[in-house]
Amino acid sequence: MRLLAVAVAGFALYAGSPPRELWWLAPPAFAVLAFAVVGRRARAGFGFGLLFGAAFLLPLLGWLQDFLGADFGPWPWLGVVLVEALFFGLAGAAMARVSRLPGAAVWMAAVFVAAEALRSSVPFGGFPWGRLAFTQAEGLFLPLASIGGAPLVTFAVALSGSGIALVALRIRQSPRRWAGGLAAVLVPVVGGLAVLPSIGTAPQEGTARVAVVQGNAPNLGLGLLYADDELRANHLRAAHRLADDIEAGRVAEPDLVVLPEQIGDWGPQRVDPELDALASRLGVPLVVGGLSEDADGGFRNRVVEWEPGRGAAEEYVKQHLVPFAETIPMRPVARLVSPFVDRFREDMVAADEPGVFDVGPVRLGVGICYDVAYDDVYRGAAREGATLLAVPTNNAWYGHSEMSYQQLAMSRLRAVEHGRAVVVAATSGVSAIVRPDGTVAQQTELFTAENLSAEVPLRSERTVATMLGSAPGWGLVALGAGALLFTWRPRRGGKG
Repeated sequence: MRLLAVAVAGFALYAGSPPRELWWLAPPAFAVLAFAVVGRRARAGFGFGLLFGAAFLLPLLGWLQDFLGADFGPWPWLGVVLVEALFFGLAGAAMARVSRLPGAAVWMAAVFVAAEALRSSVPFGGFPWGRLAFTQAEGLFLPLASIGGAPLVTFAVALSGSGIALVALRIRQSPRRWAGGLAAVLVPVVGGLAVLPSIGTAPQEGTARVAVVQGNAPNLGLGLLYADDELRANHLRAAHRLADDIEAGRVAEPDLVVLPEQIGDWGPQRVDPELDALASRLGVPLVVGGLSEDADGGFRNRVVEWEPGRGAAEEYVKQHLVPFAETIPMRPVARLVSPFVDRFREDMVAADEPGVFDVGPVRLGVGICYDVAYDDVYRGAAREGATLLAVPTNNAWYGHSEMSYQQLAMSRLRAVEHGRAVVVAATSGVSAIVRPDGTVAQQTELFTAENLSAEVPLRSERTVATMLGSAPGWGLVALGAGALLFTWRPRRGGKG
């Protein structure tokens, strides 16, 4: 019965994930896992955690099967799910050990944050998809992102869920025995409500009008590997339609125009007459993603600011490369599960510098696609003075799956985390304008050609999360690690 309950709970966590706005399912789903591991051996905790993670990730990462299944079968999808579920297993084992300590809910939540931090780092740079925080694009826990970023939101969900489990276990005992669990349930909720009024949305550096170009892409799956010209042509055509609308007075003149990832293809000289002509016609800077080969021979995924009459100006190079796509570990083996081995003969080169452009009235912080899943990229941009954030991305690989909506939820969390509006520019959707409080002002549909235009607030005030940086996350990791180490302390009488 516990095994069945844990499997159902893992699926319930998926059911509460975007695009569904059922954020409140996350704490009770986590509570079932916590209930199953309390007082158990670490080995049992590992098994329950593994099952919970697999039941959650198998449907959540179904877009991998949509992407690769026709050519490679279910093995890439199942392989990623298994590897990532192992980290849930480690979390379950650690939760079982610390569940015997006083204040168990706190330690159980902290070790889960530590397990998320680990799987966001290894192997091959980690895979942060499916963090508890990313289920909370709506609801009471999201405001906590402005204090401690994604790690604190994950901790709040896990703490509340662990508290529910402890109350359920001890409800028949005296109130003193379950009062701590009840506090663990309520404190994150009260904390989120208390922080909510501090989420600022008002302009501090004026406003800017931003246009987003979504030119659409052919829904070819892996066929998109060789459809670069069509992808580019679609977006140039959509951008010229935007210019037509501006000239006809149907759309207000923007201060900048954002195009998605992978629209340009440049050599070291950054020559692109078509972008030159488009920027000159629009009369405002473009922010456009593309692949480039540099003078050092390195191949990079970057975003370039393209100015009227000047051409390429400031640039940002992607910091977190997608394993088995933009960087290929174990190439002979990778060929069995990835089509990118033959598409890209060498690994792309990553950068470690934040991307911040001065574009008209905007100081624009940028990341590219996968970057948004990591905590450091937009933190660095906000610390460098970005007043608006942008996420150029190419999600056309994944068909009509939920992947784009999951990524949009990450952008919404980043908006609250740093108190900035966020502009998402996707080739085939979902493109969006996100307000600094995480709400969506405008949003496109999948596989449509549709342009967005909106006035957005420019904000310069740093949130607590921006100022503290990685400290809340590392603090929670240390808390969990310390509690786990404490469980191995020698017992009285010298027995370990």
